[in-house]
Amino acid sequence: MSTPLLEAIDLQVHFPVGRGSVVRAVDGVSFAVERGKTLGLVGESGSGKSTIGLSILGLERPTGGRVMLDGKELDFSRTGLRELRTKATMVFQDPNASLNPRRSVGASVREPLEIHGLHTGREARKARVGELLDLVGLSSRFIDRYPHELSGGQRQRVGIARALACEPELIILDEPVSALDVSVQSQIMNLLKRLQGELGLTYLFIAHDLAVVEYMSHEVLVMYVGKIMERAARDSLYQAPRHPYTKALLSAIPSAEPGETERERMLIEGEIPSPISPPSGCRFRTRCPWAVDACAEADPPLEPIGEDGAVACIRADDVAAGLPTR
Repeated sequence: MSTPLLEAIDLQVHFPVGRGSVVRAVDGVSFAVERGKTLGLVGESGSGKSTIGLSILGLERPTGGRVMLDGKELDFSRTGLRELRTKATMVFQDPNASLNPRRSVGASVREPLEIHGLHTGREARKARVGELLDLVGLSSRFIDRYPHELSGGQRQRVGIARALACEPELIILDEPVSALDVSVQSQIMNLLKRLQGELGLTYLFIAHDLAVVEYMSHEVLVMYVGKIMERAARDSLYQAPRHPYTKALLSAIPSAEPGETERERMLIEGEIPSPISPPSGCRFRTRCPWAVDACAEADPPLEPIGEDGAVACIRADDVAAGLPTR
């Protein structure tokens, strides 16, 4: 098999919060993303999804584990980060907050070229900015506009153009459509898929909307309190989830097609536990209808299951078979 473009090995991101306490935001996560593919990363707020994206880019420093890009371990020194910024970039959740209101569209898109010394010369950079805006469905007439003059979808297109400026191989998409109107969401998702096909981009797609993740992803990771609960190819995961948490998340997706059978609803009770003091054993056991006494004794490892998946649950077979919860 070819080397994956991105690989995380036992990635950990912990934050000290005083008096010896530690927030275990990401607690031993391993995954790989094949070149030209999209890995979806889902889970409730507070599960550690965005922290993974930030740590890959060095915006939050990992406290343990390794991150490999194209077979080479990432170096988070100043020189290493400068090199990384030309290979991997990020599109943020809020297109309004991620753009400087005092800089024009042209200045925002041109900035990465200036920082990294690309397309030197005023005319060359102006031409490159025009190419990037055309690529994302805007035009050169937007160059002199400011963020407040744009719609939410147009701002996100500018953010995508800026992310493409240095011709990266990897783009981390952190909830890139959640702040947009539903009609605009589909436009941005179709744009991202088109760019992936045309440019051979690799995406790490972070979201809490499983319907969006289903449309965008080739493979999906389900996270809960800093741990991976399940990993599977998109179709396998959506058709036959094996972890109770995955099953619960999928049950919340409304049916969009007339006559389509509604999924069996599974209500998750209680709040997501604190990453400072997660439950013993399986972290989901305090909210899991399938939990038994053994779930409190040891944290189940992520074990391969089927041809293309892995699950961290001692009752995965029962969940898949639809057996009673107790």
